[in-house]
Amino acid sequence: MSWRDALRPVRMERVAIAAPVDSLSEVLAEVADAGAVELATPPDASPRTVAKAAVVRDGVAALAGWMPADAVPELAKRLAPAGGAAVPITRPKGVEAPSLLRSRGVRGSLSPLVATYGTVPYSDIDPTPLAASAYVLMFGMMFGDVGHGMLVLCAAAGLYFGRPRWLGRFRRAWPFAAGAGLTSMLFGLLYGEFFGPTGVVPVLWLEPLSHPVPLLLAAIGAGTLLLGAAYLLGIVNRWREGGVRVALYSSAGIAGAAVFIGFGLAFAGWYSGLDDLVVAGGLLAAVGLTLAFAGFLAEAGGGAGGTAQAAMRIFDVVVRLGANLASFARLAAFGLTHAAIGSIVWTGTTALWPGHPVGAAAVFVVGNTLALTIEGLVVAIQALRLEYYELFSRLFQVEGRPFRPWRPPPTSREAMPCPSGSDEACTP
Repeated sequence: MSWRDALRPVRMERVAIAAPVDSLSEVLAEVADAGAVELATPPDASPRTVAKAAVVRDGVAALAGWMPADAVPELAKRLAPAGGAAVPITRPKGVEAPSLLRSRGVRGSLSPLVATYGTVPYSDIDPTPLAASAYVLMFGMMFGDVGHGMLVLCAAAGLYFGRPRWLGRFRRAWPFAAGAGLTSMLFGLLYGEFFGPTGVVPVLWLEPLSHPVPLLLAAIGAGTLLLGAAYLLGIVNRWREGGVRVALYSSAGIAGAAVFIGFGLAFAGWYSGLDDLVVAGGLLAAVGLTLAFAGFLAEAGGGAGGTAQAAMRIFDVVVRLGANLASFARLAAFGLTHAAIGSIVWTGTTALWPGHPVGAAAVFVVGNTLALTIEGLVVAIQALRLEYYELFSRLFQVEGRPFRPWRPPPTSREAMPCPSGSDEACTP
């Protein structure tokens, strides 16, 4: 697999399935068992329906469909004994191939993060590895605690090995749990948190409750980097979807990136007192807004109504950009919340310990259990919210078409009539 193929969904091939009419039923049985070909018929269509859709010429029946490129040789081998063939054919112009994210290995376990949001267009970059990395990074920043991270990592091991047995059904989630546990431990070391401010680990960076402002600035900085990466991928996707014009005028392409970078430069210039940087950033943002306005106006069809609609959408771009950036402040807010819960639990534990050690142990265990479960669930949801609303909204502008291979129910695999145009018997 080339590096280009690795950056997009599974490479699909347009194929023709051909077979002599008298062996079509046997060939279709092999295609159904393979479960790797999408036909023009519904994915659960009966073999009888599929046979009727075949095109017949000179005693040969043929069907066109899509399938993963690396599966074509294997299917051709399976069809050869029955006189069938599976051969690549030219892709029709203007028709996009269906999308299929990789389902094997760690990447396959991570793909539900993207697939739950929507279907990646075939021409777009498959963001699964980058999206998963961003997710666990945000989770760790909001859930920084070495002790809690170790427990999450143990849960990941349980998912991987299926112990206890009921965890086996959730095995595919183990990479998320492992990544979340590791990043939680990393930020726990930075914050000096081990089941709260117990002093077991040193503070390598800052204590969240003592330095909330630097933590807030770090969260905004992390959000800025993530948004910048989303704009970069968005430009590539718009280019692949519609060429340079779509990439240039899209608010999720070059135009939007220019606004984002321009405002960033203007703010940096204002903060540092560099007037030239403020001017340069303002001009770049103005260029980006002009390009985006032209794109919105073209979509609206021009005229007074189109101009008003484009102006409102430009206003929305500016407001939404500020709101998206501010949303990343929750990385600091939930980090502070987690640290506050840990501090309360530890304070209660130390206060009870001299006279009531059993009560202190109960407070420590129950408090950390609640922090691990409730706060962990909240943080997981908030990281997903940032992923979908702030990042994915820039990656995806159109919906792809999911790959739906033909898999008829076993009860429908009955004897078939001959395909349309043939008078010969066609039974298994």
